[in-house]
Amino acid sequence: MIIHSFELTPDGQCNPLTGQAVSDMVKDERLAWVHLDANHPDTENWLRDNVDYLDQIIIDALLAEETRPRVVEHGEGAMLILRGVNLNENADPEDMISIRLWVDRSRIISLQKRNLKAVKDIVERLEEGRGPKNAGEFLTMLSSHLFERMEPVFSELDDRLDDLEETIIADPDARHRQDITYLRKQAILFRRYIAPQKDVMVQLRTSDLGWLEGIHKRRLQEVLDRITRYVEDLDAIRERAQIVKDELANSLADRMNKNMYVLSLVAAIFLPLGFLTGLLGINVGGMPGTESTTAFWIVSGVCAVFAVIVAAVLKWLRWY
Repeated sequence: MIIHSFELTPDGQCNPLTGQAVSDMVKDERLAWVHLDANHPDTENWLRDNVDYLDQIIIDALLAEETRPRVVEHGEGAMLILRGVNLNENADPEDMISIRLWVDRSRIISLQKRNLKAVKDIVERLEEGRGPKNAGEFLTMLSSHLFERMEPVFSELDDRLDDLEETIIADPDARHRQDITYLRKQAILFRRYIAPQKDVMVQLRTSDLGWLEGIHKRRLQEVLDRITRYVEDLDAIRERAQIVKDELANSLADRMNKNMYVLSLVAAIFLPLGFLTGLLGINVGGMPGTESTTAFWIVSGVCAVFAVIVAAVLKWLRWY
């Protein structure tokens, strides 16, 4: 149920908490961080017993099955729901993982349903003695790590689109349509959860929460700028993917038109020859040349000359 629990000290150090000490610290004025497994059946009871000062709506939001990024201020604290990319093994990055938090001046309660690398980053910093010194710094540090982890994923997405674009220009193939569709789907899913987090950071920057100091709000501004860039990049990727898809469709259509053009020219040349050979092939009496040994070669020569004449006429008409 309890994944991590620490008392956070003003010098960036931490004291691990276990057993009853966890319950005592979340009711104390000293800063404590408790990270819970939202899937555990006892988590809800633990919250109701130990943080009963929270509104029932807040507790229900922290335990909800489906969440979207948002922030709700309540008294001197705030309930936040953020999302990070899924960097777990054999997982799709666009299947973003939510972290739910209650933060006030003296306690931080967080919940997760799946492992999140940003949480591990905070734990490692605490163990090294470089952890957050207060609640505001914890929130800015978590947000920073959460969105820094997204940078390589979006860079890879952009590189894949570049490679796909070059491949399509060099050798358009219908099988690339599925690759383009998958890229656009990834960009849409990422944007779905990242864009609302922009509003979360804006609201935090303008909030009157006393534990969010000026330095914290400046750091949140940096996070906001990063999110804004991500949203713009995702919009650009989605639009570029559509342009690449249109280019692929045009290239395939041009190839098809060229093939049909060649077939039309061949048909135009051989259509009158087919009429001629069909006329000479009717099985009725009186056909000329039936007794001549050179009639076949004469007819073949006539057909060849006729084909050259038709081709010359088509050239003169600028059909090719």
